Amino acid sequence: MIQPLTGILPVAPTPFHPDGRIDEAGMRRVLDCMIDQGVDAICILANYSEQFLLSDEERATLTRLSLEHVAGRVPVIVTISHFATGIAVTRAKFAQSLGAAMVMMMPPYHGVGLVPGEAGILEHFQAVSDAITIPIMVQDAPLSGVSLPVPLLARIAREIENVRYFKIETPFAADKLAGLIEAGGDDIVGPFDGEEAVTLLADLDAGATGTMTSALQPELIRPIVAHYLAGDPDAALDQWKLCLPLINHENRQCGLRAAKTVMMEGGVIGSDHVRHPLKPLSDRTRARLLQLAGELDLIALNWGK
Repeated sequence: MIQPLTGILPVAPTPFHPDGRIDEAGMRRVLDCMIDQGVDAICILANYSEQFLLSDEERATLTRLSLEHVAGRVPVIVTISHFATGIAVTRAKFAQSLGAAMVMMMPPYHGVGLVPGEAGILEHFQAVSDAITIPIMVQDAPLSGVSLPVPLLARIAREIENVRYFKIETPFAADKLAGLIEAGGDDIVGPFDGEEAVTLLADLDAGATGTMTSALQPELIRPIVAHYLAGDPDAALDQWKLCLPLINHENRQCGLRAAKTVMMEGGVIGSDHVRHPLKPLSDRTRARLLQLAGELDLIALNWGK
């Protein structure tokens, strides 16, 4: 990448057949649908891709399939998170060898009681950076249980060459983004938020230049960022208000299941199966999801019909 990524970089869901096998043809359709949604990049193998339920072999298959199928139409970000530094390095090198534009990684974690100290975290990111030449996005999310205070994140950006992007989805993300941008200066190339854009306006006010949502409604969320960065915060606010009921329902009621359910309804994929121990949406939650998606006439709800 020559120009810094901005805009919307959604996470691709991983489609499964009803028996739990990976649906490779469905994965290709997911990627095509997301490109038709007008995304600025696609992230694969993230938490909303059910990465924690995939085998190493499945991860490798999906990495290769996705990069070959997208074929440069948009940048692809490959999530490589793992507690073992050596495995994260191997995943990063593999992703770059297949044409990934960026890798995303969480700090090393394996439960609340097994988190390295600051030196270990720095060494973890440094080892990955030393192994590749493409940018790294640090994912700072409560899921890890790892504290990444602003001074540590700014130090990572300052000292580790390829770490330039940050996805901040902690509580009070806007304040953290603002603090990181101030502390990191020019070393912070891509300050992003997540959490399905539920705090996007506040995060844009704080200096965020993009968001990493799900694949549910990128075509409607992307204009929020575009309007704001073009100097029209009122238009951004109006668009955010339009999207907010569905954003809230996804964030608080559905989680990673929302995009899969809407894509199944829209003929993108054949099943919205999630792997055990995850459970499918309740009929009540599903009905409200499809009502809100229908009112917005989402691309994913119509793409395969």
